Amino acid sequence: MFSFLRKKVKGPVVYKRPDHCISRKNIDSDALKVLYRLSSLGYTAYLVGGGVRDLLMGRTPKDFDVGTSAKPVEVKKAFKNCFLIGRRFRLAHVRFAGGKIIETATFRRNSQTVGEIIEHAAEGPLEDNTFGTPETDAYRRDFTVNGLFYDIKDFSVIDWVGGMKDIEKKIIRAIGDPDIRFQEDPVRMMRAVKFSSRLGFKIERKTLAAMKKYHSCILNAAVPRVCEEVFRLFPYGHSCEAFKLMWECGMLGDLLPELSSYVDSSGGAKCVLWKYLYVLDKYETMMVSKGYEVSNALRAAVLMTGLFKAEKKDGQGRKVMQLMLQSLKIPKAVYFTASLLLESSRRLSSPPVKGKSRFIYNRDFLDALDYNRIVFRAEGRDESVLNAWSDLYEEKGKKE
Repeated sequence: MFSFLRKKVKGPVVYKRPDHCISRKNIDSDALKVLYRLSSLGYTAYLVGGGVRDLLMGRTPKDFDVGTSAKPVEVKKAFKNCFLIGRRFRLAHVRFAGGKIIETATFRRNSQTVGEIIEHAAEGPLEDNTFGTPETDAYRRDFTVNGLFYDIKDFSVIDWVGGMKDIEKKIIRAIGDPDIRFQEDPVRMMRAVKFSSRLGFKIERKTLAAMKKYHSCILNAAVPRVCEEVFRLFPYGHSCEAFKLMWECGMLGDLLPELSSYVDSSGGAKCVLWKYLYVLDKYETMMVSKGYEVSNALRAAVLMTGLFKAEKKDGQGRKVMQLMLQSLKIPKAVYFTASLLLESSRRLSSPPVKGKSRFIYNRDFLDALDYNRIVFRAEGRDESVLNAWSDLYEEKGKKE
């Protein structure tokens, strides 16, 4: 995939254009505009982070982020369509048609010592980020596969942290000492889970050991960030692997202890929860291919289904979903809809009766139908009763 024939030099390893697969035709045109504009003004400007990683893997990046030597006010001056956000560290958002944003950040460095980071770990991520160089910016990133830069000037990939080799080996490795990095910002452990499951990469031994050692530090992280990362484990059809890794590392027990205890008492690695998530992953993949997005309420309901059934709280979905509401502070809309989906299993387990099946008019009926299909398929049950509900819904649509 990559050519590793190179001379030993100080500084980063620079992969020239023949040594990698990134082509400008695969880079967003607006991202190129930002890169070229900053470069023309004399600033250093690189494509950075996950976008570089995905391009090297032959994937289409979701986002294209830019790192630059230009200060935020200088980026704003360079683009009329630029807006600055953030207080502790200012970011430049260069906006284009269709609501597209190219996030442009000045190279940073960590200003605190290792001792200060560990001493104040309970307060959350403490990097008081200040401006730095490409090197310091690379070393402050979370994992080696996310620490690569693409230089628009000569089309090279700049590697300070060994990210190219780890992409080749399919490894998620923390940059620096993982013990320190995960105490510094515990959410990085969840990001390791996300990248490992989504990319199909193994977590490097020392990095995984640190996750198992410091998993409880996740309780020190800001709850909104943790909630956001939990729901980021679902897209792309790999939630089964992600939550199983969360359970193995201990973080599931930290965030949802009742759910983790249910897994422990219901077969562990053979628990039916993994079947529910596996079928959900297939559903997610199908919906994405059709251009649809799966609701977080449906995801949450599937995650809690095994516990709901095990405790036989039929008709009491809210009591089960309160576990996520209390620990993760999920949005109230997600809480109420997920509760309805759990409780819908009772309604949809019997064939519909014309004139007495007003549930088909509920705005969440289609999610309820899909939720029950996921459960039925995971349990190997006949879906004829759900087909009858679907037929009735379609009949209602024709009349309207």
